[in-house]
Amino acid sequence: MRAPGFWDNPPSRPGVAARLLSPLGGLYAAGTARRLAKRSSYTSDAPVICIGNLSAGGTGKTPTVIAFAEKIGLGVFVVSRGYGGTLEGPVLVDPKVHTAEQVGDEPLLLSAFTPVIVAKDRVAGAKFADEQDARVILLDDGFQDPSLVKSLSIVVVDAARGFGNGRCIPAGPLREPIHTGLSRADAVISIGAPKLQERFTKAWGDAIQVPRLQGQMIALKTGMPWKGRRVLAFAGIGYPEKFFATLRELGADVIDTIALEDHAPLNATLIARLKRDAQAARAQLICTEKDSVRLPEDLRREVLPLPVRLRFKNDAALNDLLRPLGVRG
Repeated sequence: MRAPGFWDNPPSRPGVAARLLSPLGGLYAAGTARRLAKRSSYTSDAPVICIGNLSAGGTGKTPTVIAFAEKIGLGVFVVSRGYGGTLEGPVLVDPKVHTAEQVGDEPLLLSAFTPVIVAKDRVAGAKFADEQDARVILLDDGFQDPSLVKSLSIVVVDAARGFGNGRCIPAGPLREPIHTGLSRADAVISIGAPKLQERFTKAWGDAIQVPRLQGQMIALKTGMPWKGRRVLAFAGIGYPEKFFATLRELGADVIDTIALEDHAPLNATLIARLKRDAQAARAQLICTEKDSVRLPEDLRREVLPLPVRLRFKNDAALNDLLRPLGVRG
């Protein structure tokens, strides 16, 4: 389900719908608070770094997990609930065996960078990681789950959208009030271009009383000449518009865009239609890496993925977060 437009309204002008739904948002926040009041039931042998958010939808958690995994290196295990997957786990993801339908698209993508454990029960996932002698556990999401003791909690936020209208679901995008969530955070990572970071600072800087790291998604150099290249782009991620904007910034001639629901299944019928449209327009079909792992194996050679990575404005700030945990990148 795509987020309603009024979620992105400024807090000073949330809109009629947001005001009417605010009592329900209060109930949602109360439910989150009751869940968070429960005592943690497990402390891992390894440091647990939680990469989470306050907002529903895509904020950049997966690229952040990849960045931390690459920074820390060997011995990192990701624990994920495997959203959209059917396996209960705990199971170690094998990209040669498992499909996105079984383990979820994000764990399948992450498994190309570091070992990933899918477990609907995060404590069971952490115990399994301990059995594998994990040096560090990266908890993909789980900021609102108190069951596992966290060594470091990171809140990821999209600099363009910020915290939306500042209200809780369904009145706004938040899973919990900003001040409540940030009181448990050790750091905030805002993701976006410099101008968007400036806008985020003006809108939300005063609400953030913990260290803030700034990062930006950068397309990797693949040898593909993007400038003037005709492409038909599709994306089934939290905010597809970010992906389309990246292509335009690279100079691609984006002749059409298809925004799908996050984690939308990419079946043969849909891809066949997209292929026909691309051929008729003499354009290359292109998607995100997360979309690519959901494609049927025989169709992956037909669609070009655009790899992007999170790069930090100040890498030393990331070192400062990891140093107290005894983790060196």
